[in-house]
Amino acid sequence: MSGFLEELLGEKLVTGGGEEVDVHSLGSRGISLLGLYFGCSLSAPCAQLSGSLAAFYGRLRGDAAAGPGAGAGPGPGAGAAADPEPLRRLEIVFVSSDQDQRQWQDFVRDMPWLALPYKEKHRKLKLWNKYRISNIPSLIFLDATTGKVVCRNGLLVIRDDPEGLEFPWGPKPFREVIAGPLLRNNGQSLESSSLEGSHVGVYFSAHWCPPCRSLTRVLVESYRKIKEAGQKFEIIFVSADRSEDSFKQYFSEMPWLAVPYTDEARRSRLNRLYGIQGIPTLIVLDPQGEVITRQGRVEVLNDEDCREFPWHPKPVLELSDSNAVQLNEGPCLVLFVDSEDDGESEAAKQLIQPIAEKIIAKYKAKEEEAPLLFFVAGEDDMTDSLRDYTNLPEAAPLLTILDMSARAKYVMDVEEITPAIVEAFVNDFLAEKLKPEPI
Repeated sequence: MSGFLEELLGEKLVTGGGEEVDVHSLGSRGISLLGLYFGCSLSAPCAQLSGSLAAFYGRLRGDAAAGPGAGAGPGPGAGAAADPEPLRRLEIVFVSSDQDQRQWQDFVRDMPWLALPYKEKHRKLKLWNKYRISNIPSLIFLDATTGKVVCRNGLLVIRDDPEGLEFPWGPKPFREVIAGPLLRNNGQSLESSSLEGSHVGVYFSAHWCPPCRSLTRVLVESYRKIKEAGQKFEIIFVSADRSEDSFKQYFSEMPWLAVPYTDEARRSRLNRLYGIQGIPTLIVLDPQGEVITRQGRVEVLNDEDCREFPWHPKPVLELSDSNAVQLNEGPCLVLFVDSEDDGESEAAKQLIQPIAEKIIAKYKAKEEEAPLLFFVAGEDDMTDSLRDYTNLPEAAPLLTILDMSARAKYVMDVEEITPAIVEAFVNDFLAEKLKPEPI
């Protein structure tokens, strides 16, 4: 276990009091679940979470007090019993985005768990990218032995299971989480068993959210086209509305099913299952309940005729207004080409697709998300805006890796781009051999 943890976290962590803790000591303490808490001292929601998380942490570890340093160190009494209770096998590590060391020190001083040292800025950024953290506070739980993500939305765990009765909060099958009655907007009730044999879209949305309402209008048409084509497809609306009246008003526009608004526990479990960090989000499942894509929103907007339903992910995407938001999810390889001709873009996609497929397959085998997304960008307003924002040269073809969260770019400007050049560029990036330029 310590090998994985040291690769993820480095050799040293620190306590709230500033004492160093060897990462390998976590293994000897019987830690089975690792929580990564992404936050910042300047965020009021993070400050609020830290208080409730400290109480939660203390209860689960059985600490006599949940105050600073309670059980965070490696010494006697810090979960080092010969046969620790299962709930004591939890450790949390704070991963900060603070830019001021004094503010960081003041913030971590009251934390009873561990933190990545302030100086480990590069490692922190890698963790933010690895787990695609898009907002704060965020709390994810990992299996401390395998590194697999157990739960992507730990904030809901704290709210829904404050005593830790469901520890270690591992994912459950969709059919188990969705079990129960579902509604149509005419008041008709159906059992979730009616979904068997169908592709399912799990739609997280709310009436108060303008992008949600815009997507819903498009999704209604997509739903109609898919059903008219004879496909077995159903959508389940999981509301984030702030009142039942708002839910009813919004749901009246939808021809599909919904989890009852009053069933808050089931709505929350679905949010936990898919680690929802923002809305609108459309998760598309196969008939066995396995995720086909988490990018249903992008797919619906890019495929208005639904010809590519059920939208299995493509290794390489053509950059567009609707999928450009994915540039913010982590490092992206973008190959700029010099023509609006579809043939030029298609040739570029074919050039980088084998490398993309190899990377995706490698990380899928480890049950991890690929560390890169792959795009081809032609000549249009979106591409011009991206070049301007990132201060890229006008050259084409132009091979780049853009890391928006790190505000860094990696550029290879050569006359001819070959598969070997792309593969070497990607491998050097993953091995951290490339020198970044600021965006």
